[in-house]
Amino acid sequence: MDELRDIKPLLEIPDYSYMLFLTISFLVLSVLVILLYILVKKFLANRKVNMQKVYLERLKEVDWRDSKKAAYEVTFLGRLLATEPRVKEIYQQLLPMIEKYKYKKEVPTVDRKSYNQYKLLVHILDESI
Repeated sequence: MDELRDIKPLLEIPDYSYMLFLTISFLVLSVLVILLYILVKKFLANRKVNMQKVYLERLKEVDWRDSKKAAYEVTFLGRLLATEPRVKEIYQQLLPMIEKYKYKKEVPTVDRKSYNQYKLLVHILDESI
């Protein structure tokens, strides 16, 4: 019997589906990781407390009935908040005014000029923060 000559052997078809699947999976996973990183970073940034706002609120709540304690608080908080040139200038003008309320055992109530300078400092800080 003669061999059949019209039947050809099987051809090998290249199959790239596995590599395509791995590539697409890697890309999707990379995009998901990047999105997750961005969301976590935004969430943590929103949780961070702005300390300048906290210090400004404490500065606004200074009780001027106790002028000695108020002078110390304003000096401390003003030093923390005075970062801009305009604020530094007003703070430096306020310091000599409240200096007389600090180092004595008995101190008088705060005069109007010092209090107005304090109000100006708070106003400028409120606008800048």
